[in-house]
Amino acid sequence: MSNVLDVPKRPARKFLPEDFTITTWEALKPFLDDLLNRSVPSLSELRQWFHDRSEVESVISEDLAWRYIRMTCFTENAEYNKRYEDFIQNIQPKIAPVSDQLNKKAMASPFLTELEKEVGFDIMIRSLKKEIEIFREENVPLFTEISTETQKYAQVSGAMMVAVDGKEMTLQQAAVLLLSTDREKREAVYHQIAKRRLADKELLDTLFSTLIQLRHQVATNAGFKNFRDYMFKALGRFDYTPQDCFDFHEAIQYEVVPLVNGISQERKTKLGVEALRPWDKAVDAEGKSPLKPFASGEELTAKTIEVFNRIDPFLGQCLSIMQTMGHLDLESRKGKAPGGYNYPLSEIGVPFIFMNATSTLRDMVTIMHEGGHAIHNFLTRDLELNDFKSTPSEVAELASMSMELISMDHWDVFFTDADELKRAKREHLEDIMETLPWVATIDKFQHWIYENPAQTVEQRKAAWNTIFDQFTDTVTDWSGLQEAKDYLWQKQLHLFEVPFYYIEYGMAQLGAIAVWRNYRRDPAKGLQGYQSALKLGYMRSIPEIYKAADIKFDFSKSYIQELMDFVGAELKKI
Repeated sequence: MSNVLDVPKRPARKFLPEDFTITTWEALKPFLDDLLNRSVPSLSELRQWFHDRSEVESVISEDLAWRYIRMTCFTENAEYNKRYEDFIQNIQPKIAPVSDQLNKKAMASPFLTELEKEVGFDIMIRSLKKEIEIFREENVPLFTEISTETQKYAQVSGAMMVAVDGKEMTLQQAAVLLLSTDREKREAVYHQIAKRRLADKELLDTLFSTLIQLRHQVATNAGFKNFRDYMFKALGRFDYTPQDCFDFHEAIQYEVVPLVNGISQERKTKLGVEALRPWDKAVDAEGKSPLKPFASGEELTAKTIEVFNRIDPFLGQCLSIMQTMGHLDLESRKGKAPGGYNYPLSEIGVPFIFMNATSTLRDMVTIMHEGGHAIHNFLTRDLELNDFKSTPSEVAELASMSMELISMDHWDVFFTDADELKRAKREHLEDIMETLPWVATIDKFQHWIYENPAQTVEQRKAAWNTIFDQFTDTVTDWSGLQEAKDYLWQKQLHLFEVPFYYIEYGMAQLGAIAVWRNYRRDPAKGLQGYQSALKLGYMRSIPEIYKAADIKFDFSKSYIQELMDFVGAELKKI
């Protein structure tokens, strides 16, 4: 592959003017009216209609993306917040009813059944039918209100700062100090972070209660018993049910939690502490200084590109293109929203990675994770329609989590010391085992939340503790920390911003372990299977996409035990 970067240009538009940008609803409306009123007298013209609609939706999606990206990068910028709010309040609500009309127009076409026979179109049309089924005009203003309310979570979280040793830090920056070998310092920092979070507990409780009621109203308006059932339909979960989620919870509780107990007991023994406390969970158990794989955002970027190049030059080139285009904002700073994401940019096809890196192993893993999402976007950018690129989360997260594990063979780029490299791999694999129960905790909590929408704050707190205790290790001592434990859920942005989008991480983590197992057995074949699955976008069902990667979409106890045995064996080799 050439060393000269082929920086993509936006594809030539065939329906919208080249210089068109979304300023107001009135500017956008004529193009949607064209789609609504156009005669579609043949199969070829129906296909062209879908192409033109896809182009409009790509432009809308990318415009919203940039508004969101700028708002989260600079939460204190009033203009960026205003532009995002303008879209949410004045443009998006008007698009929703028209989208429903366009869906119905497509469904009424006598040529649709012919198009439905083609690969990809069948999946898209299945989703289109689902959208018609759940759309209600009265929900449009509710979604606007929900979007406005969820924005408050990023603002509240982004403003959370603590002072440590006279230095003001974001909570992400302060959390790095929990890796310190000085136990007293760790404890002090833990309490500062917890105290800062708890300062806004009532504000976030009120916000969450508001969101629950708004979401429940959306569900009942659409004829559903609760928001959970609505979201299973809205998220297009055609390939599994709530019962499959409950089976996943049970399998994690009985197959993974005992392994986490073992990890925690070993940590307690190595640390030589009388009681293992929450501030003891991140520090190296043998008292070694925290791993520091990089010192700056620039170094993180350069080393990540090298790792991707080693796996496959194409992967490295994808990240280099993003760097050249300014599509990376990696370092933590004041006024930046929490978390990390890879935001697809539908028209240009080159995504944007946002994260809050400090200097930790977790940050390094995060860029591998988001980089996996980015590779997925590059592999699907030339698919025929925007809908074909919009993969369900169970597939999107397979892309990212598999990259975390595949990249491990090349982490010596970050860790030239052999012992540090072993530590990094061991910590990551142990973290995977500990993450699966957390995913189950959050997902089970969400099921309870929306099955019981009339809950009080006290009932919610009790339910959280009951569920948390089912999936946490029995070694960690929480005495004297009940209030901090009561509100641990508030740090999980998915609960506020993207409800029910979380179990996908667990499902995809299992898939990623299976991808990694294939890669371990035969790197070339394993990588080929991984990329072949991602190239399908959403033109096949989830089980079919997993099968293309030569893995199973399976949540059974036996399969989870099989995968955990493999991870355990890999840990022993390190």
